[in-house]
Amino acid sequence: MLRAAKGFRMRRSKLYRYASDAVDHGRQYAYRDRRRRKREFRYLWQIRINAAARAAGMTYSRFMEGLKAAKCALDRKILADIAAQDSAAFSELVKISQDALKAKAAK
Repeated sequence: MLRAAKGFRMRRSKLYRYASDAVDHGRQYAYRDRRRRKREFRYLWQIRINAAARAAGMTYSRFMEGLKAAKCALDRKILADIAAQDSAAFSELVKISQDALKAKAAK
């Protein structure tokens, strides 16, 4: 336990009782935040995709609905990266999404 508390300050790194409490709390936070990090990245990706989609004249939800209708297998992480790095490719995805939405409405 003291080895795991290496780097903590004062009593938390030298006395077993305090080190044990500090390490237990640290591990609880680490467990919780491994899950929270996934949520926060998904929110970030959604914001980036929404910003790029709105710049192209669409909303996030309509864009994603069109991609799903077009059976586009790109996930949000990749879409956010494309939106940030390659605007020409993202505009092609917007066109694909719009065409799929038109075809869906025609049915």
